[in-house]
Amino acid sequence: MSKTITEPTPVIRHDWQTSEIEALFDLPFADLMFQAQTLHRQYFDANAVQISTLLSIKTGGCAEDCGYCPQSAHHKSAVKAEPLMPLDKVLESAAQAKSTGASRFCMGAAWRNLKDRDVDRVAAMIEGVKDMGLETCVTLGMLEAHQAKRLKDAGLDYYNHNLDTSPEFYGEIISTRTYQDRLDTLSHVREAGINVCSGGIVGMGESRRDRAGLLRSLANLSSHPESVPINLLVQVKGTPLDGIKNLDSFEFVRTIAVARIMMPKSYVRLSAGRENMTDELQAMSFLAGANSIFYGEKLLTTDNPATEHDQKLFRRLGIKPLEIVQHTDKHCSAA
Repeated sequence: MSKTITEPTPVIRHDWQTSEIEALFDLPFADLMFQAQTLHRQYFDANAVQISTLLSIKTGGCAEDCGYCPQSAHHKSAVKAEPLMPLDKVLESAAQAKSTGASRFCMGAAWRNLKDRDVDRVAAMIEGVKDMGLETCVTLGMLEAHQAKRLKDAGLDYYNHNLDTSPEFYGEIISTRTYQDRLDTLSHVREAGINVCSGGIVGMGESRRDRAGLLRSLANLSSHPESVPINLLVQVKGTPLDGIKNLDSFEFVRTIAVARIMMPKSYVRLSAGRENMTDELQAMSFLAGANSIFYGEKLLTTDNPATEHDQKLFRRLGIKPLEIVQHTDKHCSAA
């Protein structure tokens, strides 16, 4: 006898229990996908995907010891420390990103935390990118309240700061920053009026319960992150997680679907790991509720599918890039 499918209720919740989330993960695959797709269509165009481009404006030499990251000074990867990029080079990259269809330009710096001495230089980058008509996003490590306000004044739209994994598994991945440190930064971002971009990484050896715990931490924030990147671990030689067992593809899709159900108004992004995904896995992820990707051949220091390949896949699937005006209007209507 087939299991009865419960019609999803579009209620925005912040009181999820781990057992409830595990029950979603345990649903028959078709039932889970049906719930996720039904909710997705209540808030979004099911055939539109928001496109961002990510640029590393300061690469390598990070003081954190994140087990997945080749930019950590603690690991013996091939990534070398470089200084902060000059403004003109950043704006040149932003213009190129816009010309290939990106609506949001994200800038990442391999810092443990933003230093006051660097705030004005980053603010100038934000202002320059904003003047091009692109949405702006930065990821700069931990942030203090006054720094968040300065970035907001410069026109920053999104701040990315991932929780990475569940609170219970977190200590297996990083020791130089606490989970509460991450939550404090998200609070500063939210209080400054900047949109929150926060997700995590799967495939780091965590359990399904840990994946549920990550999504619980995100969904139980006082406001859901406007953008939820789900990264599939990219194994890099010289990092502690190199050689770990790969996550099952269906488990990855389940994670996307559960994120969509728990945070129905959020953009769920396919982030790191797409280079190693088949077209079929990406298509299934879009069906599960993913509606944002990173364009461009590099994600900070790891490979990403070529823009031409993404455009071809979009044509095959009948997907169109979400225009920035459409994105803003849709987002405001869902707030």
